[in-house]
Amino acid sequence: MALTDVKIRAAKAPEKLKKISDANGLQLFVKPNGSKLWHYAYRYSGKQKLLALGAYPDISLADARTARDAAQSLLASGIDP
Repeated sequence: MALTDVKIRAAKAPEKLKKISDANGLQLFVKPNGSKLWHYAYRYSGKQKLLALGAYPDISLADARTARDAAQSLLASGIDP
C-alpha cells in the first residue's frame, strides 16, 4: 500500500525500529527516538543492499520517490547507486 504524507506524519516513535514500505523498495524507517529516515532496498549482483536517501521531513515523500527512481535508472544501466 502506498504511503501518504498523512500516514508518515502520524507514525509515532515505536519501542523498536519500524519499517514502513511504500513501493518498489522505498522504505521509511521510524526509530525509537522519533526520527524518520528514507531508505531504498535493492539487489545488485545478487546481494541485498540498502541506500540511505535522507531524513523526513528534509526529504519529502515526493523527493524520496524521485531519488528511488533515479537509483532504479542507475541499476537498469548496470551501475550500483
